[in-house]
Amino acid sequence: MGGSSGPTVSGQANYTGHFMDPLSLPLDYTVIERILPHRYPFLLVDRVTELEPDKRIVGIKNVSLNERYLAHQPGDRPALPPTILTECIAQVGAILILSKPENRGRIPLFRGIERVRFRRPVYAGDVVEIEARVKSLRSRVGQLHGFARVNGRVVVDGTMTFALGPTARATPEETLR
Repeated sequence: MGGSSGPTVSGQANYTGHFMDPLSLPLDYTVIERILPHRYPFLLVDRVTELEPDKRIVGIKNVSLNERYLAHQPGDRPALPPTILTECIAQVGAILILSKPENRGRIPLFRGIERVRFRRPVYAGDVVEIEARVKSLRSRVGQLHGFARVNGRVVVDGTMTFALGPTARATPEETLR
């Protein structure tokens, strides 16, 4: 049975609710677009390299000089704003949650952050490794601890709370449940 490109994660629907094949790691940008509702330039995760359902996930963000949201002052190196790093962690966490078949097509809602610390800047050319681990998980709400590293050094970490909204195709009656 050779030919598999990596471990698989159970089949799920894409963002619009259509069934898609089981996920095979690593997940590239195209597969991530089928999981998350975000699109360029707001889709910040380039690749997912590890995924343990209900436990943890590891994603990659390649920081390019061409990214429009780099903070740049004349004479300074272009740096990624800390708020964008926080959003990267939230998106990696959302991939973890939305990879479960029962969450297919749901809208992830960012509810809050706690104890977030920005430890050092991230510059154009850096490869950011983002990890999110489940702290608590219920059917519609949960909490993740996330952190991002560059060259093995933590650049940001914190706890994020999320909720799952209705599916993208929900009727008004279904959104009240």
